[in-house]
Amino acid sequence: MLDQLRLVSLSHVNDPDRISVYPGDPPFELATVATLGEHGYYLQAVCSAEHTGTHWGAPGHFTAGAALADDLEPADLFRPAVKVDVRAACAADPGYAVTVADLEAWEARHGRIPDDAVVVIWTGWEERFGTPAFAEHPGFAPETARWLVETGRLGERGGTGTDAFSPDVSTDAGFAVSRTIYQRRRISLEVLAHLADLPATGAWVLCGGQINRGGSGSTALIYGVLPPA
Repeated sequence: MLDQLRLVSLSHVNDPDRISVYPGDPPFELATVATLGEHGYYLQAVCSAEHTGTHWGAPGHFTAGAALADDLEPADLFRPAVKVDVRAACAADPGYAVTVADLEAWEARHGRIPDDAVVVIWTGWEERFGTPAFAEHPGFAPETARWLVETGRLGERGGTGTDAFSPDVSTDAGFAVSRTIYQRRRISLEVLAHLADLPATGAWVLCGGQINRGGSGSTALIYGVLPPA
């Protein structure tokens, strides 16, 4: 069975020449510190924030006393996933806030969102990564995040995902959606890529990355684990 599963990458390449860094975060830097010619091996030093490029966030990123990266278990980072295509609405309005009606329409077509799932919105923002246009972005409406939580769809170990900077609309300086999602042992997957390869339903997400002591999350390799074709 396992040899029939398929993996797709949902991560951007971190390239100093084409990367979007959240406003106020330190710049992403790569420096060659060892070469084959001089040292016999090749090595780069990396300087970045924990949430640079494709990444996941831990509950303690927004909730005092909540689980941080080194408190999480493998099960927290391997969750069923659904993808909601909102590209048309976001193209018409860069500040679009995904509504409860959007998710109910998805469920009318695909069935109920599985419990403890990661609900990924496909906004189309992955195409803007590395450009100034990435900074203004759509997200979930706060009432939609509350609906996901209150109806149990996110459970205790679910979360949200997006190909933009954050599950919050960029104009929300109060991070209402993030503060709602992170109230339990949930994760947020951000700056995802290649969402065309993730099916609307039936897949799982597998999150790698560094586990820093007291980490708020991690820059990560995030994979979609797809069922057999």
